[in-house]
Amino acid sequence: MDNYKQVKRVLWTILVANLVVAGLKVIIGTAIKSAGMTADGFHSLTDGSSNIVGLIGIHLASKPVDEDHPYGHGKFEMMAALFIAVMLFLMGAKVVIDGIGRLINPVEPEITVQSLLILVVTLCVNIFVCIYEHAKGKRLGSKILISDSMHTRSDIYISIGVLAALAGIRLGLPPVIDPIASFIVSGFIFHAAYEILADNGGILLDKAVVDTESIKNIALSFESVKDVHDIRSRGSEADLYIDMHIMTRPDMSVEESHELIHDIEEKLRADINKSVQLIAHIED
Repeated sequence: MDNYKQVKRVLWTILVANLVVAGLKVIIGTAIKSAGMTADGFHSLTDGSSNIVGLIGIHLASKPVDEDHPYGHGKFEMMAALFIAVMLFLMGAKVVIDGIGRLINPVEPEITVQSLLILVVTLCVNIFVCIYEHAKGKRLGSKILISDSMHTRSDIYISIGVLAALAGIRLGLPPVIDPIASFIVSGFIFHAAYEILADNGGILLDKAVVDTESIKNIALSFESVKDVHDIRSRGSEADLYIDMHIMTRPDMSVEESHELIHDIEEKLRADINKSVQLIAHIED
């Protein structure tokens, strides 16, 4: 529960930073008639909206275990991440459509040194946000923070591309490179959406989390274990479930079997992940 509170604080901090960055990009992009910068600004707005979705997801995920949800509500966090991926796909489509419109009816951006400097400042903010959010996500085992930092990371490369396009136009290159930059922006948006979809979709579909051989080797390291089979794993780094069938000596007592399972679980937590919860079926 304390982890969820920390995740919420991080999301609120990132939300404020993203809204400031997005506002600057959209205002400046519109003022100088830059399709690339405006598209980058709307992409940054999706960062802010994704933070709001993340806050809603974390609020629902933090609900305690109840009779209808014996495993808790943690998957709401992954569902929120998938919603963010859908938002990104839609935004990417909008950027492509706008870019095509600029190719058909090109408009030369009005570029100033001030606008380029502000874009550099927003780029620096994005770099800070990405590093901070990813580090917090790893430390807290939060999929929503890690997914959101992947999204923000794409902003960094996008902003570099837009900055290069605007600088190129100022140096005399044709204005067509600006809508081309917006297509590059859409590519990063689609890629970020795919990464988030693949990462969180696997958890919702109970994709295997840990290599089966690693689990088997740990279990067989105990002398009392003769064989291990039907090994399965699911969940996430912060909420990992492993179950298996263990063949032991036929003369082991119930108390000895219970102690063995406890010892295996502790070793799994030490060697693989501290959040492991083990369910084992004992066979003679």
